[in-house]
Amino acid sequence: MHVHLLGIGGTLMGSLALLAKEMGHSVSGCDMKLYPPMSDQLASAEITVIEGYDPTCLKQLAPDCVIVGNAISRGNPVLEAVLAQNLFYTSAPAWMSEHLLQDRLVLAFAGTHGKTTTTSMAAWILEQAGRTPGFLIGGVPNNWGHSSQLGKSPYFVIEADEYDTAFFDKRPKFMHYHPHIFTILNAEFDHADIYPDLASILQQFHYGVRLVPPQGTIIHNLDCPNSKIILEKGCWSQKVGVGLHAGDWHAQDISPAFDAFTVYQGTQAIGKVQWDLFGQHNVSNALAAIAACCQVGVPPRFAVEALSSFSGVKRRMTLIGNYRGTQLFEDFAHHPTAIATTLAGVKAKNPQTRLVAAVDFRSNTMKAGKHSLADLYASFSAADEIHIYQHPNLAWDVGALMAKQPDKIRCFTDTRAFSEQLAKDQTVRNIVLCSNGSFEGLSAQLATALSQAEQHDAA
Repeated sequence: MHVHLLGIGGTLMGSLALLAKEMGHSVSGCDMKLYPPMSDQLASAEITVIEGYDPTCLKQLAPDCVIVGNAISRGNPVLEAVLAQNLFYTSAPAWMSEHLLQDRLVLAFAGTHGKTTTTSMAAWILEQAGRTPGFLIGGVPNNWGHSSQLGKSPYFVIEADEYDTAFFDKRPKFMHYHPHIFTILNAEFDHADIYPDLASILQQFHYGVRLVPPQGTIIHNLDCPNSKIILEKGCWSQKVGVGLHAGDWHAQDISPAFDAFTVYQGTQAIGKVQWDLFGQHNVSNALAAIAACCQVGVPPRFAVEALSSFSGVKRRMTLIGNYRGTQLFEDFAHHPTAIATTLAGVKAKNPQTRLVAAVDFRSNTMKAGKHSLADLYASFSAADEIHIYQHPNLAWDVGALMAKQPDKIRCFTDTRAFSEQLAKDQTVRNIVLCSNGSFEGLSAQLATALSQAEQHDAA
């Protein structure tokens, strides 16, 4: 079968393209300009990628099936050609359900935050346990260097996104996955372009709970009050609660930077995780991943030991480089809660070092200004200095946010000029870039500027 993916540069679509190629299908796709890490993965797999949406590609490629990404809307030239020519099309989750997940035992990780990292953790635990799982992750785990694999066992680990499926299917993607283990990491308001309020999002998570068979398991975060609301709507499966300090699985002896902790199952100490990751949120993510894998037979002590060799995910608190003592990090945080936990984690790891953050309000919810100024301001509390990118498509003025503390919160519109300005400061800092997009290439620009400044000083 020849499948052609519209929006192949997205994390889900690119990962699916790799799986389809591994399954033996002929694969191609189109998108606007791609950027790493997905562009690198597709190139390595020798998958044909057409830049732009020229509908003539359909005649050239003659695909048997067109898989439409959820970023593709009516008016897209290729989509309009697909409809006009009555070509067969489907969504990525539906294609996976039909061609990939039918005979697999699916471990799905859902939540507003932490899905990518926790899915990666669970896949690594199963891999280390010799289960050779299949997986599809919305990021690139460092332990593998690729975001998906078919695997050689019944187990398939998948990031279960609550965002819509396609232009013709506004249900969450996870409604197509039919999980045996459904993990709810947290649930907050997001995706304002699809959901009008928090209640509508919690209802979608409840629909996910309804999919789990009676012999399956719901892993839920006891530290998230909304998880309780979701389960109060009904639950017909086993439940396992995880929490930072209490639950079926919890942690003790947590280090100040949250980079070492002892895992408990009930009252029994199982073992200690000591790793390069840090931040309270990653302790919670680890507990959820361990709980899920133990539900499918991984021995608890083995699951805990496996995480000490887990090396994180690209663009999830990734250290880009160290320049004269200044560390440059890149993170995917794009929601007030995620920004807050990311910055708090860096500050806890290096409490005496000045923390500078650059934030890109790129998600639809952030661009629309759906979060309160109070929540946004609170998310910056761990940082000493905040620089907000005045994205051209922002529907609101960040001036009101800056006015709350002008000495701390600033704005910039030119990423290259901002990089050069920041590199001139020779004091030791931790710099964190928060964006779920390309951030106009700021990561590479700032790394280059800092490196050049370092070389100039050494000359």
